[in-house]
Amino acid sequence: MLTYFAAQVRSTMDAPGFDQLGLSPLLTAAVTEQGFTSPTPIQTAMIPLMLEGRDVIGQAQTGTGKTAAFGLPLLHNISPGVGQAQALVLAPTRELAIQVAEALQGYGRKMGARVMAVYGGAPYGLQISRLRKGVDVVVGTPGRVLDLIGQKALRLDMVETVVIDEADEMLSMGFIADIQAILEATPSQRQTALFSATLPPAIRQMSQSYMVEPQSVSVSPRQLTVEAVEQRYYLLDERDKLAALCRLLEVEPVASALIFCRTKAGTGQLADELSARGFAAEAINGDLSQEARIRVLGRFRNNQLKLLVATDVAARGLDIDDISHVINFDPPQDPEVYVHRIGRTGRAGRDGVAISLLSPKDRWLLARIEAYAKARLSHCTLPTPEEIMAHREGRLLERMVALLDDGGFAREKGLAAKLEAQGHDLADIAAAALKLARGQEKTRTIDPVAEYSLTRPPRGRQPYPARDQRRGDSRRFDDRRQDDHRRVGETTAQPESGMVRLCLGMGRADGINAGHVLGSLSHHAEIPGRCIGKIRIQDTRTLVDVSEQVVGRVLAKAAGYRIGRTPISVELA
Repeated sequence: MLTYFAAQVRSTMDAPGFDQLGLSPLLTAAVTEQGFTSPTPIQTAMIPLMLEGRDVIGQAQTGTGKTAAFGLPLLHNISPGVGQAQALVLAPTRELAIQVAEALQGYGRKMGARVMAVYGGAPYGLQISRLRKGVDVVVGTPGRVLDLIGQKALRLDMVETVVIDEADEMLSMGFIADIQAILEATPSQRQTALFSATLPPAIRQMSQSYMVEPQSVSVSPRQLTVEAVEQRYYLLDERDKLAALCRLLEVEPVASALIFCRTKAGTGQLADELSARGFAAEAINGDLSQEARIRVLGRFRNNQLKLLVATDVAARGLDIDDISHVINFDPPQDPEVYVHRIGRTGRAGRDGVAISLLSPKDRWLLARIEAYAKARLSHCTLPTPEEIMAHREGRLLERMVALLDDGGFAREKGLAAKLEAQGHDLADIAAAALKLARGQEKTRTIDPVAEYSLTRPPRGRQPYPARDQRRGDSRRFDDRRQDDHRRVGETTAQPESGMVRLCLGMGRADGINAGHVLGSLSHHAEIPGRCIGKIRIQDTRTLVDVSEQVVGRVLAKAAGYRIGRTPISVELA
């Protein structure tokens, strides 16, 4: 039977300080040094319960301070230097595992706590070596934790506390059986803490099986949505979403955008489509190696990359505060997830924009989102081709005026003088130069899009022009999209200096994306992701450039490559 406590938001004056919660002075000092003056509601309610050794269930959203809520009492109860793990934290993704481990390491620094993150995609050897040297707290993803237990590299017989973080995400990712196997490998007289934004029946059932009279703390967020976020949606055909997104990216003042897709495969496919059209986009999902993830996030934070395409799971744990736009390419089915998504923009006093691309079948979801978020989403229409062309020309003129004001074009002025001396008119020379400057626009076609109005016609009546009338092309969207890939991606350009081109025996028809290729090569050949260059996915094969320094190692493993469970051939192109 569960006992529930509703933790209400308190004012800072009413809330106790960390030194009043019963934590050790070393932990209190570490938290204070990090700038935390008073605990959040989830910390105020949860820390005393965990210090008493009780099993607990915390229902709270990301951003409520739950890592410290379980991390501080967990660290209080360990004895650093024993040599074996005394606490285990399970997290659904690599990013979240790393983030939690870094937080616990900071909290436990003064007491000498050794915290280690273990996750898939990283070499086993390094993790096993460090485990053998002794750690106090292990934070890991379920799959890698089970692997290390199976290899007898990770012993859990001295574990006193197990924390299951983001339990609902674990459930959606199919990790529940792994978690149950891990719990079976820990002592029965342990303390168990479970944290989840929602509590579906499967999570409740697991708590009844593996927890003893758990105390439950539920914390409501202070506000569901950020007032500074402009929320709008576009209603259109499912097949037109890519064309619609490209139109918006043409005119939106995007500093950085997080684009959400429903599946891992969808993130890679959309990032490839956007890149093919001249938009700097990359995907982040579970198929990327940890090194590749770090590189992608580094480019995003350094503004070398404006568009990051991710699933909800992959986006958990990403510490990025200055996102100007959140775009729901695939709208979430749960209104609570929608709120989580758009909460990533409009932070730190900045304005933000949340855009949702909805098809008619998603209209029922709109009402649920508005009711849950207590906000109205504005129905907007996409920019027209004429407006996009005018916007392109306006940006070009702005750049030209800035350059003319700066005057940094002495060599180009000399070239213009030579052309004038050859008999060309100066106005023609300027026009030709502007045409060259607009060359990249050729990769950004403005495809037709059929939008729905708020009031749909009666059932059986055609809601918008027939496909052949509105498109002039009756082929399936996927077929046209593949043609776009062939025009852009199947180039015969030679590899860059120092790189060698390889050919992999799988392609777009096999459903692979760049993340699959990068992950397979870096994992099986044991080479760093930075040694892998351009990846060109074609219909039945994939061309990959790798550093000539490692090509021998890659080819030596040619018989052992797999993507998923499917073997893949690798040879010189």
